[in-house]
Amino acid sequence: MIVTVTLNPALDLTYRVDALVPHGTHRVAAVAERPGGKGINVAAALRALGEPVLATGLLGGATGGRVTDLLAGEGLPAAFVPIAGETRRTVVVADHDDATGFWEPGPRVTAGEWAAFVARFRELLGPASVVALSGSLPPGVPVDGYAVLIRLAAAAGVRTVLDSSGEALRHGLAAGPDLAKPNAAELGALLEDVAGDGDLADAGVALALGARAVVVSRGPRGVLALTPDGAWRGVPPERIAGNPTGAGDACVAALARGLRDKTPWPGLLADAVALSAAAVAAPSAGAVDRDTYRRLLPAVRVSAA
Repeated sequence: MIVTVTLNPALDLTYRVDALVPHGTHRVAAVAERPGGKGINVAAALRALGEPVLATGLLGGATGGRVTDLLAGEGLPAAFVPIAGETRRTVVVADHDDATGFWEPGPRVTAGEWAAFVARFRELLGPASVVALSGSLPPGVPVDGYAVLIRLAAAAGVRTVLDSSGEALRHGLAAGPDLAKPNAAELGALLEDVAGDGDLADAGVALALGARAVVVSRGPRGVLALTPDGAWRGVPPERIAGNPTGAGDACVAALARGLRDKTPWPGLLADAVALSAAAVAAPSAGAVDRDTYRRLLPAVRVSAA
């Protein structure tokens, strides 16, 4: 089973418009409401592929209750720890070409609530083969929170995928995750004082900071991977228009599945690129367009970097 961790989940609202015009008034063509947060998106993508998955994290307040109801309605297995604070909301406005997001801050987590989550996490490691740790840390969670969880997973023989940013990513890398999956902007921002002059050099620094392998997602340009077996580039065969909000999370879903199955890197990266593109073609984050996925997978180009 793959366990996904979302410490700062959200109630996701997606508004679809014909075209986003700054400072203008828009008629919304459709509204989608779903449980959100990067780890929940990863879990939803895995479930869409028929993979056994369990989502965990922190939920609180009326918004957290709504997320719990939506998870149950979607049949997504979940084991969240309750907190007193109100779970945040995120709003994405998507037109035919791209999307703009508005993220509320997360609730403050107490020391006792964090300790309760760590205890639950230890329990969930028993049936887990891979853990995906995704997204930001809410206020109150220690900056090395992901590092704590990665070390616990390693001690239990469970492999880890880390997808975060800023200091949470820096501390997480030092704990030696099996795979780190920042996007190019997140990696560049973290390493701007020490990195080289390109994605490959940046990935090398991230590897030196502790990750066993690094996959950098680069939007429509695909992915770059630096691994113990070599460096690879995966490029989609075409650009897909739509909502890119959940593309990185779909990439993490594919990578987690590949780690579980010990898929060789070229095939693993091809799967990650195709599933990411299929997420762009879907109407909201966490969903994937299976027809797009099946069509693109054999056409993804993976080559040595």
